[in-house]
Amino acid sequence: MKGISFNTWVYSCFPSWLPSYPLDEVIKRLSSMGYDGIEIGCASPHAWPDHLSYGRRKEIKQLLRTHQLNVSSMLPAPGGGPGNNPSSPIREEREFTVQHYKDIILLAHEWECPTVIWIAGWAVYGTPQQEAWNYSLQGLVECARYAKELGVTLVVEPTPTDSNLVETADDALLLAEQTGEDNVKVMFDTFHALYRSEVSSDYVYRMKDKLHHIHISDADRLPPGQGNCNFDAVLKALKEIDYQGYLTMEVGFHTRKADPDWYAAASIDYLKNKLKEIQWG
Repeated sequence: MKGISFNTWVYSCFPSWLPSYPLDEVIKRLSSMGYDGIEIGCASPHAWPDHLSYGRRKEIKQLLRTHQLNVSSMLPAPGGGPGNNPSSPIREEREFTVQHYKDIILLAHEWECPTVIWIAGWAVYGTPQQEAWNYSLQGLVECARYAKELGVTLVVEPTPTDSNLVETADDALLLAEQTGEDNVKVMFDTFHALYRSEVSSDYVYRMKDKLHHIHISDADRLPPGQGNCNFDAVLKALKEIDYQGYLTMEVGFHTRKADPDWYAAASIDYLKNKLKEIQWG
């Protein structure tokens, strides 16, 4: 395992008007709490590629080094004004989304980030499911080939809470396999597994060899240990399969009531104690 990472959504303004902090401040706070990595949400004010000049990119990279924080992964914003739906029936939207992903992949490369998450999109009313699937697959193949040249891995995430195309572990595995590209892997989020009333540790064993990344979240986007997810079983399963990625918190961004520091501190305290209990990490 590479360490514990934290997603920046709860410190930004996506998708809710949350308390919002500059990325510089977030890096400093997460580092001081003992995090090994940061998963950067690619939305304003943190990492929308078009808003980042060459100089700003260098500033962030130096700040990350100063605070000894690795960029574990980057997560494109799956909604908002532009849509960013690779499964859209609108050709221009699909093309925009693919280019946006390429811009994020390049940014990941510049910040020495190994992983970019692929949100497969959603089938719009009137578009057959298979057609939407094929659009997403085409975009993923194009982005994966671009990413391979830059040493970046793409991971397909099942997102049943938010979308209607890739909803299960098997869906993610199938889409990844159909690309034929060896830098396309899979991941899952315990929150989405809970939404489907499925057992999160089962996802670990099902994805196993292709499991490259994971999001940790309890019910209602609470920190682990605050809801009903069996994290003892999840962590033991990850240890058993010799998981080599980050344990990445994706919590708290569903409500304006969130105190970002509480979510970050509660998450890392719980996980560190659990990792000691199972003697892993």
